[in-house]
Amino acid sequence: MIEIVRTDASNPDFLKLVRSLDIELQLRDGAEHEFFAQFNGLEGVKYAVVAYQDGKAVGCGAIKAYDEQTMEIKRMFVDDHARGKGIASLILKNLEAWTKELRFEKCILETGVKMPEAIALYIKNNYELIPNFGQYAGVDNSVCFLKKI
Repeated sequence: MIEIVRTDASNPDFLKLVRSLDIELQLRDGAEHEFFAQFNGLEGVKYAVVAYQDGKAVGCGAIKAYDEQTMEIKRMFVDDHARGKGIASLILKNLEAWTKELRFEKCILETGVKMPEAIALYIKNNYELIPNFGQYAGVDNSVCFLKKI
């Protein structure tokens, strides 16, 4: 059974999963990792979720206010051994519900072209491809999405 727990960025299980995410991103991003890593800090992240499978933390995600109407999805990750079970979609749906409860109207996010699984996840969950926003504008290896909530 999967349980999604709402928390914040100080949660030890969330932080452990984020460390695993950062290791994976460093491997996938290669030489570009430092550029992307500068945008992945936890400053301003007040809303985070951790997915537990049989009591073990296996996935996480967070939302961060981007503007008055928009939350940015951040730090989405599921451990290798727990992938392919719909956990990422559960995390995403919980973050979207939280966004709505907080009276925001849409979610945006950035992922990398070297993350085909993430791209497939967002398309499957009805996110629309948009021009790269903010610090990702003009970055060839970034892919940005939007979903109205």
